[in-house]
Amino acid sequence: MINNRSLLVVGGLAAVAWLASNTLYVVDETELAVKLRFGEIIEENIQPGLHAKIPITQTIRKFDIRVLTLDTDPSRYLTLEQKAVIVDSYVQWQVVNPTRYYEATAGDEMMAIRLIQPRVDESLRNEFGRLNLQQIISEKRDDLMLGPTKELDRLLRDELGVTVVDIRVKRIDLPEDVSSAVYSRMRSERERQAREWRAQGQEESERIRANADRRRQVLLAQAQARSETLRGEGDAEAAGIFSEAYGQDQEFFSFWRSLDAYRQSFEGGGNMLVVDPSSAFFQYFRSPTSSAADDAEE
Repeated sequence: MINNRSLLVVGGLAAVAWLASNTLYVVDETELAVKLRFGEIIEENIQPGLHAKIPITQTIRKFDIRVLTLDTDPSRYLTLEQKAVIVDSYVQWQVVNPTRYYEATAGDEMMAIRLIQPRVDESLRNEFGRLNLQQIISEKRDDLMLGPTKELDRLLRDELGVTVVDIRVKRIDLPEDVSSAVYSRMRSERERQAREWRAQGQEESERIRANADRRRQVLLAQAQARSETLRGEGDAEAAGIFSEAYGQDQEFFSFWRSLDAYRQSFEGGGNMLVVDPSSAFFQYFRSPTSSAADDAEE
């Protein structure tokens, strides 16, 4: 009797435990859930907390509502000027409508990714198709993703019950043929700018040189005028000194002038003069005290 009673207690406790485990369930804070009865949704958007269900006939599907990241494969897009770019991007998305999400994907995350990726690719293709290369590689290129983000968010909320939190471009590359053309154009542009700067520098150099030459000519002319003035003043002063000296002793002055003439005439050593010895030029050779007047008398 005691053993049978113990078995009944144990069996009752097991039945209660099974009933509790299949009746009660917990939805985590990072989840939302839906309640199904034979695969049909009978309760939507079950919030986090402790809930109950009917065993066997009812099941619970839980969905992670944290922000998930879809890292897409690099894709080739054409710009407005029909130039190809290789774009590497990623998408952040989140489940916001568990009912719609379950109906569209059966709760399969991989199925959701397969549905999201082509729509992202199409949206980016359209966006890059209306932009030129300069806009794409600009510093504000993150702002260019605002349009596709809003468009995809509106579309995927209706189709899949998910929201697109953000679309980001990690990297933009150019194909090899396009890169060569772009680098060639950049090189040509830099060479053109260099030629312009050299031309401007040459023009500035010529202007500075012309100004310097003009100032040089002005300074030389002023210096020449000053030199002529000083030379004239010096010559006048020298003439005055000579005149004053000549007036003091005319005989000595004549003697000094003759000596200077002798020195200049015989300075070379190889010079030859054919002069009459009795001429006035040699008067001081004949008599240091003789004068031109005495010679004239003789």
